[in-house]
Amino acid sequence: MSQFEEGVMLGKLPPDELRRNVLRYAGAPRKDLIVGGGLGEDAALIRWPDAERFLVVASDPIVGASEGAGELLVHVNANDVVCKGGEPSWLIVTLIVPAGEGVAMVGRIMREVHEACAAMGIAVVGGHTELSDRYDWPVIVGTMMGPANCRLGISRIRPGDRLLVTGHAGLEGMSILAHDRPDLLGCLSAEELATVRAWRKDLSVVPAARALRDFSHYMHDPTEGGLEGALLEVCKAAGLPLTLDRDAVPISPITRRAAASLGFDPMRLISSGMLIAAVSEEGVGAAQAALLQKRIPSSIIGQFGTTKGDGAEDRLDMHEELWDLLARGRA
Repeated sequence: MSQFEEGVMLGKLPPDELRRNVLRYAGAPRKDLIVGGGLGEDAALIRWPDAERFLVVASDPIVGASEGAGELLVHVNANDVVCKGGEPSWLIVTLIVPAGEGVAMVGRIMREVHEACAAMGIAVVGGHTELSDRYDWPVIVGTMMGPANCRLGISRIRPGDRLLVTGHAGLEGMSILAHDRPDLLGCLSAEELATVRAWRKDLSVVPAARALRDFSHYMHDPTEGGLEGALLEVCKAAGLPLTLDRDAVPISPITRRAAASLGFDPMRLISSGMLIAAVSEEGVGAAQAALLQKRIPSSIIGQFGTTKGDGAEDRLDMHEELWDLLARGRA
């Protein structure tokens, strides 16, 4: 039941507000969705695919962005599902908004979620929404599910596999800075700032991962910790050394200029929109050809081995640059 203190709404949204600002934003209609989000419905009912397929489930929050957070929530969760060979299909959203922001923020975020999901064929099937006086920043968490026909995982990486990437390092972090802290990017022209803001439309790896899933042993999108953090996780989990060609890592000249001005490492900046894949030596040509058919450029930046490589895995770091950047100049 909603409560009111000094005219500020707290707790779960009333039914009318829930219908107006949440339930109407249901993403794409899907024939396999029997029961979706609705008043009095605490769980979704989805028709199960045939027994030869798998269900991929992933969950991620949005904590570093405000503007466009709903769209970003869809992309980061869809990216995780498609990187496991799944087809992003159903999304659950947990949304806790500061009471002072009210239902206007709820409606804005859910509209962004709906538009991104509708464009990708994803149904919003439920979740939880409330207003709270305990937070100064919205808490946004998504859980994405989707069916898969194949199994991809770190355990499938083999010595000799090539490390293939699409996108460019620091893509997401630069987009967040351009929207939330443009004051830090004084080294960029107005045209360059507009270019970086437009990178928000490049945060999905779904097209690239769809093209690569038949050729890859493993796929991953580098989020917090950037490319370096992702590679450190992969090396430790796979138990294999990595020879990394840092000069081959794609980094936008705009990002390089911002990094030089602000003193951060683009390889340690959150990078949704970049995809890394372990592809067999014999499969690299076909994998890159499949990407080119979708007009997606790619680069080979390393190789997994059996013996000690160039020590790349020993120099990798999990530090995320974005948080220090966002805190600059703020009390």
